[in-house]
Amino acid sequence: MLDRAAAALVRDRLSLSPAVAILGARQCGKTTLARSFGGAYFDLEQPAERLRADLQWDALIDVDRLVTFDEAQSWPELFERLRGAIDADRPRTGRFLLLGSVSPALTRHVSESLAGRLSLVELSPLLWNELDTDAMRRRLWLCGGYPDGGVLTPRAFPHWQRDYLTLITQRDLPAWGLPAKPQTTERLLRMLAALHGQIWNASQVGQSLGLSYHTVNTYLDFLVGAFLLRRLPPYGGNIRKRLVKSPRVYWRDTGLLHALLNTPDETTLLGQPWVGASWEGFVIEQALGALSARGTPFEAFHFRTSDGQELDLVLEVSGQVLAVEIKLTTAPSQADMDRLNRTADLIGATRRVLVTRTSRPSGDDVRLSANLPTFIDLITRLG
Repeated sequence: MLDRAAAALVRDRLSLSPAVAILGARQCGKTTLARSFGGAYFDLEQPAERLRADLQWDALIDVDRLVTFDEAQSWPELFERLRGAIDADRPRTGRFLLLGSVSPALTRHVSESLAGRLSLVELSPLLWNELDTDAMRRRLWLCGGYPDGGVLTPRAFPHWQRDYLTLITQRDLPAWGLPAKPQTTERLLRMLAALHGQIWNASQVGQSLGLSYHTVNTYLDFLVGAFLLRRLPPYGGNIRKRLVKSPRVYWRDTGLLHALLNTPDETTLLGQPWVGASWEGFVIEQALGALSARGTPFEAFHFRTSDGQELDLVLEVSGQVLAVEIKLTTAPSQADMDRLNRTADLIGATRRVLVTRTSRPSGDDVRLSANLPTFIDLITRLG
């Protein structure tokens, strides 16, 4: 089993808090990680498991071992019970581990019942710095990071991703409260694949689907909350230029993106007109996932002026403002760095990073031409 970067964070939070919740997409590895800590385990999506937990409740809250509740949002009454158990013996830590695939549902229950009693940890699919062979790292961009999706077993891609999206669309999203018909959701997912990395325009998407922009934004909220998409807000500093004020939307896992866009191999991927946007989203997710796995607080934005000056990522971490430009090239030029510097000056960035596929990183921590490993090393050192 691969070591997950978030394991140390979960262990640390359990030592400080009575309960910890691990949030993340379906099949990203939450259950495997949780089971590595031992203790009792309950899958609350199964009625029989909910009954078993109910009948054993008094013993569970008295036992001196970790108790894990998987898909905790499936049993809403759990949260009131946990509050009572925690408050009855507040000094005890490391008692409960909750797993959830739907961020809004779980965080709503947490805020209502467990505020101040529980710590949240987000788990991404497998990250670059969690893989232990060069072959796995080469596959990660194409296949994405889901453990069963091809990064570990190449033959699984893209069939696993298509089955995953079908089940999410037809079963999980409706069960979690998404009001759209599965056929509408499937169309929306394909449109979002085509719009990966672009400025979000809800009215335009709504017209294509025959829906209002309010409805489309509601659907997008569900997909963000299910950890399928990342909505990157615009940077809003004190800039003497008109700014684009809409977010960019990215698929969090490029394997799902590539499956939706019928891209079965790297040769096909590199020939697509949208390949640069795919690489951009991949780098952003690897960077933010690495910070999340360490528990490092950060804020992430995109930046674009009305006259076209832009930064793919503005990252605020540990008092630093990083201006990041991402290009799919192995030979970055001085012109690329000069353009980055000019735009970074607009926001007063303290560090400027040009991320490419170069084999020869250069510069220093203030102005850096980096590849992905060098970039991740920089930001994790800042945290």
